[in-house]
Amino acid sequence: MKYFVHDTSIIDDGAVIGNETKIWHWSHISSSSIIGNNCSIGQNVYIGNKVRIGNNVKIQNNVSIYEGVEIEDDVFCGPSMVFTNVKNPRSAINQKDKFLKTYVKKGVTLGANCTIVCGILIDEFSFIGAGSLVNKNIKKFGLYVGVPATQIGWVDISGQKLNLPLNTDKEVFNIKSNNKYVLKNSNLDIVND
Repeated sequence: MKYFVHDTSIIDDGAVIGNETKIWHWSHISSSSIIGNNCSIGQNVYIGNKVRIGNNVKIQNNVSIYEGVEIEDDVFCGPSMVFTNVKNPRSAINQKDKFLKTYVKKGVTLGANCTIVCGILIDEFSFIGAGSLVNKNIKKFGLYVGVPATQIGWVDISGQKLNLPLNTDKEVFNIKSNNKYVLKNSNLDIVND
């Protein structure tokens, strides 16, 4: 075993856990889930069946990640943030065959207490503010806040706000990250010359 599991946590048979990953108090990792290398799984975290988590992911306390969620590398899931996997849940109706996929791409930050409604794409390096409700696809490098979440700006690869309008074609060079960003057709991308 090349990972750490606290004595109070449960790891079901069949779960795959990467090297240097740490699983803290009272967490439950379900069978057929895959967790990458160098992840940190906080207290009271539940990871459901068939969940895929990349490398270097930080999942803070009290987060449940349900079947249908896929998380790429370098994602931050803030304390008590919420994923869903059914659009119209009813207690008396079994909808396990209707789980919708939610994709969280590389480098995303999901702030504390935000809620992610299933069936969407949260694109690379976007930033979701604390307490936000995300119910639609999120743009790469987009900064979103509110209920429902609305784009209020752009962030760089390190999560710092960029001085860019939402929808005018423009270029900006970020001295701290030594990267050039190009805003075109209301989409931001990084350009490495």
